[in-house]
Amino acid sequence: MKQVRATDLLPEELLLEIQKYVDGEILYIPKRSEKHCKWGSRSGGRKYIDERNQDIRELFQNGTRIDDLADMYCLSPETIKKIVYSKQ
Repeated sequence: MKQVRATDLLPEELLLEIQKYVDGEILYIPKRSEKHCKWGSRSGGRKYIDERNQDIRELFQNGTRIDDLADMYCLSPETIKKIVYSKQ
């Protein structure tokens, strides 16, 4: 997230209106919903987690124990249970 000076970006009358509500404070303006990306969609993190979880489900269905999966993937047994028992 990059910072920009409001004085460099906004028209003076809009800046004066905003200053009625927030004067000298830091204000975060979120992206419009159509520009919002879901978590991990840019970095590939979401794809990695989805593939990992699918591997865990397959190993569990083939008989690998929850404690063994937790050790293999460095996750807690509770997290493994959430993955293998969740509806997809």
